[in-house]
Amino acid sequence: MTSQLQAAKAVVRAYYDDLAGAKPDTVAQIISRHVPSSYIWRGMHPFNEQAGAATVADVFWAPFLTSFQPVQRRTDLFIAGVNNAKEDGTIWVVSMGHLMGLFDQSWLGIPPTGKIAMLRFAEFHRVEDGHIAETALFCDILHVMLQAGLTPLPPQTGAHLVQPGPATHDALLFDEQDPSLAVATRDLIRRMTSDIINVGKFARREDELRQHWHEDMIWWGPAGIGSSYTIPRYLKQHAEPFRAHLHDRTFHGHLSFVTEGHFGAFFGWPNLSMKHVGGYLGLPASEERGEMRVVDVYRRKGDKLAENWIFIDMLHFLKCQGLDVLERIRSVPRT
Repeated sequence: MTSQLQAAKAVVRAYYDDLAGAKPDTVAQIISRHVPSSYIWRGMHPFNEQAGAATVADVFWAPFLTSFQPVQRRTDLFIAGVNNAKEDGTIWVVSMGHLMGLFDQSWLGIPPTGKIAMLRFAEFHRVEDGHIAETALFCDILHVMLQAGLTPLPPQTGAHLVQPGPATHDALLFDEQDPSLAVATRDLIRRMTSDIINVGKFARREDELRQHWHEDMIWWGPAGIGSSYTIPRYLKQHAEPFRAHLHDRTFHGHLSFVTEGHFGAFFGWPNLSMKHVGGYLGLPASEERGEMRVVDVYRRKGDKLAENWIFIDMLHFLKCQGLDVLERIRSVPRT
């Protein structure tokens, strides 16, 4: 299996090398060299689900490359594994980091800054027969808004940061890894997520977290929520508001869950749906159920988790409840 993982990594690295030279008018041709005609692509709102290289280029890549030039892919994590979510034998390659460019033209109605801007991303590629058959690209659009000086939501409970990669600086797993490390990481993440679903197993949330997390855990949350450090601050700045204001939560599972070495990642489409009873993100209650499309990326340290990077399609979650942030940015005059 390690040889298959290495082959899949090579497919994605070749794609990234080719994409590094893409321009708005060449990106469709470049993508088409690495994907089949049946290519499936998922992106955050407003991109959503697309099919085929030409459409993906037209919807996401060409506009992005027009607004941000030149673009550097600054990768902090690169792993591969067999899908543990469906146990269907498919191989996925996951990367995470920032796409950095000079933000010189408006993007999605967000005004340009003329300065460096960093688009946080997590990307999942299903590799099959030497091609990328399926992609999920999660990017933090709200984070770009904050860099551009916009404040589309009330103040965050956590910190707004350009987020670094793992503290250990060892998540670019280009070479073969010991398979037993991936098993240990997978089993720990499974135990942790099982305890989240089984609400009431522990008398206190702190007790639940300390089963699986180091005391000095870092939760690198998305824009709109922000980042937290240590178990007590994570509870105060994310977990407690989440549980207090989002009720009737339903877990829908993941489409991909892979681990390699001390790292793991999963995403769902959506992972969760829930009822917003008011107060979450400082917003009023909604009669409509909200969906959360979520990515979690983890670093294991010993027998517990040390870091967690989160991507949530916040624009989709808010639109489910009647707030179209992008439309408001486009339509409301700024002085």
